[in-house]
Amino acid sequence: MLLSGTTRLLGRGKPLLRDPCKRICLNMSSASTSGKRLRVLVDMDGVLADFEGGFLKKYRATYPNEPFITLDDRRGFWVSAQYGQLRKDLCEKAINIWQSKDFFMELEPLPGGVEAVKEMSKMENTDVFICTSPIMHYKHCPYEKYAWIDKHLGHNFLEQVILTRDKTLITGDVLIDDKPDIFGVEPKPTWEHILFTACHNKHLSTSPSQRRLLSWSDDWRAILDSKRW
Repeated sequence: MLLSGTTRLLGRGKPLLRDPCKRICLNMSSASTSGKRLRVLVDMDGVLADFEGGFLKKYRATYPNEPFITLDDRRGFWVSAQYGQLRKDLCEKAINIWQSKDFFMELEPLPGGVEAVKEMSKMENTDVFICTSPIMHYKHCPYEKYAWIDKHLGHNFLEQVILTRDKTLITGDVLIDDKPDIFGVEPKPTWEHILFTACHNKHLSTSPSQRRLLSWSDDWRAILDSKRW
């Protein structure tokens, strides 16, 4: 069904002007008062949703007699790879955990993340998108990611979800992500990768040019402000 009059842009109550020239002029006019318009991409698992904590809890409940890796001992982005080093068959058992029904939906929010994203989305000249990679086993994951966002960020935020296996193709100013190395088709993405600190990457040394966000209590506002000018 077509909407009459104005439509809503990104579900945040902003009228979408049908005339693209007027829309461009409006954005340029508003951006001129407080720096350029900013596009912020925020990863989901390990940044907003507690993937590591949720995995360990469900793994131990599912396989109570199997060895496990504490969060303090986690190393490397791929959980399954480290479990496979403990014992070859544990790699597949780890994968089965996040392929199981309700895994992504039941992840707890990381402290301060939901509140930070909501605050970002209300900032002047700022567009915020959840940019997340679904697993290849797609039976449950894509739906549950949307359900998680609906539950914790609200139904309107579903308009601001980007599901992609290659984040280098997405245009933005900042990508907040816990994965240390992000590669894809585009060798020089438009965004600056802000490494979000997680149990698996906190031991890594970063280059002088790469910035970290230690947690959502860290000064993420200063990072955004630094990209406006």
